[in-house]
Amino acid sequence: MLFGGRKKVDHNPKTDLYAQPLQFYGQPPLENISLSEFESFAVDRLKLLKTVENLGVSYVKHFEQYSKKLEAEIKALNFSYRAVDGPEKRRKDHISHFILRLAYCQTEDLRRWFIQQEVDLFRYRFNQLECNQKLEFLHKNNLQYDTISAEEKKHLKEKLLNSSYAISGAKLEELDFYKVPFQDALDLVRTRKVYLKEGYAYIPPNDIVTIVLNDFRTRLSKALALTARSLPAVHSDERLQPLLNHLSHSYLGQDYSVQKNVGKISLEQIDSLAGKSFPLCMRQLHQALRDNHHLRHGGRMQYGLFLKGIGLSLEQALQFWRMEFIRGKVDADKFDKAYAYGIRHMFGKEGKRADYTPYSCMKVILSNPPSQGDYHGCPFRHSDPELLKQKLQSYKVSPSGVNQILELVKGMHYQLACQKYFELTHNVEDSTFSLSHPNQYFIESQKALGGGKDVKREADTLQRPQENSAARGSAAAREPAVNESQHLAEITKNLETDFQDA
Repeated sequence: MLFGGRKKVDHNPKTDLYAQPLQFYGQPPLENISLSEFESFAVDRLKLLKTVENLGVSYVKHFEQYSKKLEAEIKALNFSYRAVDGPEKRRKDHISHFILRLAYCQTEDLRRWFIQQEVDLFRYRFNQLECNQKLEFLHKNNLQYDTISAEEKKHLKEKLLNSSYAISGAKLEELDFYKVPFQDALDLVRTRKVYLKEGYAYIPPNDIVTIVLNDFRTRLSKALALTARSLPAVHSDERLQPLLNHLSHSYLGQDYSVQKNVGKISLEQIDSLAGKSFPLCMRQLHQALRDNHHLRHGGRMQYGLFLKGIGLSLEQALQFWRMEFIRGKVDADKFDKAYAYGIRHMFGKEGKRADYTPYSCMKVILSNPPSQGDYHGCPFRHSDPELLKQKLQSYKVSPSGVNQILELVKGMHYQLACQKYFELTHNVEDSTFSLSHPNQYFIESQKALGGGKDVKREADTLQRPQENSAARGSAAAREPAVNESQHLAEITKNLETDFQDA
């Protein structure tokens, strides 16, 4: 039997969920997705949040240059960034947010970093909404803040002008003011940015985002705490646990386990290169090794893989570590029995014969923190601020530069602090790369110093005492220099694209 007169309305949960251009991520996704989509969404979201972090330190937040660069990155990664974007982009935004919640709820440091980047991203997106869209968003999320009427605005005109920064009388007529219970606007009340009357704060449109962000931050912080309680159940899935652990320590740039430049660095150059082109973490390890003629396992792994990545061969590495250790309390026989195996293992010649990759910044910062007597780790993350200040001063960093670095460290921007150290020690105004790996630091340093010319000059100098014949010696000095210069030029060309997304 057919019944007419009433049209059936189909409700699509996905369409309903993604009807709005922005959300508080209150409802988790309920659909099934493939593992490959799970991983690709998460990696893209992580790239976006790392861009948000870098731009927030390099530019004034939400000024034109900041907004243009962030919009370009959001567009490149196919996330929603306009009110007209369709449900597929909003779906990716929604699902990827919840995936990273699982990865970044595990420790206090990870939660703090995730919340800060998500809040900055949310602020940018909220500011892109039209006034009516903002009001609709507030009401949909039970933030019952209404705009005041034109009559009430006219009545309070003088008071609103006096309390609102940079708003003229003519502009006042065009703007919508929000009437908010004062307890929801305590930050604005504290800084005297709003007019108060009868328990309500009258907030100009540019400042309503402060209220919304406080609410978003509170909701996200509570959600992460709840997610952390559910982790045992999630980790019981053998497919997800390694993926989530990888994401929280993720490095998205060049793989430095591929050694195209094996043998291009001589042992005699290491001391000089350590002072010019090593990041602070490796410079610290090198100095500790020279002073103590020994490093513990964590230091040997971090520094040994870095040296492997910049071009030390297995034979050179064995010679380098043996020469240094036998200057201390380890004789040659003990070195061969206790330490040589570990170095060969590092190069994939022992054990399971894995080709170990040099540690990324994220791995150095987040895994295996140093204890008493250790020298590995990230100096910006693991050093006492006063000791870090003394170290930077000893390396001739200017007082203003030291203060800039310490401010970044205080804000937990450890990679950006290292990049600032690079700029200050290389006399670079604004570096064009985003630092995410110690070996990337080394290659960028060589580029800044002239495309490997310093390495070439030192190689030439080391060759000359061994020249027995002028003609033969000239050829011997030229050939390594040419090969070295060509190789560094090749590295520069190959890595240019990779570093843009790192």
